[in-house]
Amino acid sequence: MQVYSEILGNINLSPEWKEKIESVPNVENIHLDQWMAQKSRFLGRGDKGGEYPVALKRQSQVKDGDVIYYNPDEGRAVVLRLDLSPVLEIDLGALAKEQPETIIRHAVELGHAIGNQHWPAVVKGTKVYVPLTVDKKVMLSVMETHHIEDISFRFVQGTEVIPYLAPHEVRRLFGGAGHESHSHEHVHADLNSLHHHSHVIMHDHGDGHVHTHVIDDYDGEKYPVC
Repeated sequence: MQVYSEILGNINLSPEWKEKIESVPNVENIHLDQWMAQKSRFLGRGDKGGEYPVALKRQSQVKDGDVIYYNPDEGRAVVLRLDLSPVLEIDLGALAKEQPETIIRHAVELGHAIGNQHWPAVVKGTKVYVPLTVDKKVMLSVMETHHIEDISFRFVQGTEVIPYLAPHEVRRLFGGAGHESHSHEHVHADLNSLHHHSHVIMHDHGDGHVHTHVIDDYDGEKYPVC
């Protein structure tokens, strides 16, 4: 069985290759999900029933539209197609005009908003990319609730982002997306809606020994933390 170890071209990045593939009558597409797309070695299954062992160089990153086989005499080609989830793109470019103190404050606020949800993120230039780990409406609601000035955000297709990412960044963005439990989001939403106080209680046992207890109070419900 033939092993495919080279990317010949890309129909999305090269008009020449797009024309070549359109000129052959038999084109088989191999659809890769976001986990398979991280690999450089895999067994691809085409939409016409073919099987294609792919073994690219280590650290190679496949892209949507990569051509792994092309034979005009046979009138046949095989193309990789990536089925990736959308990504939340957060643009901090407008912060460049602000004073350093403002830039730091807004960056910390954004870090808190993302970190509080346990969302992984990748920073590229002035943009931050966050994988779709919960419903889009939930992610947009979190960003709108924090309302950080001079920061814009939108969802973009994963295939638009992946050409600019290193392999380890691809794994961070797409490796866990879709596998995360939605329970994280519900827990954070519940806790953030509660009114929180902490109380420190000191006890003197009369023998010179004094110790303390910390009590967290969420809307009247007390939980010892000591």
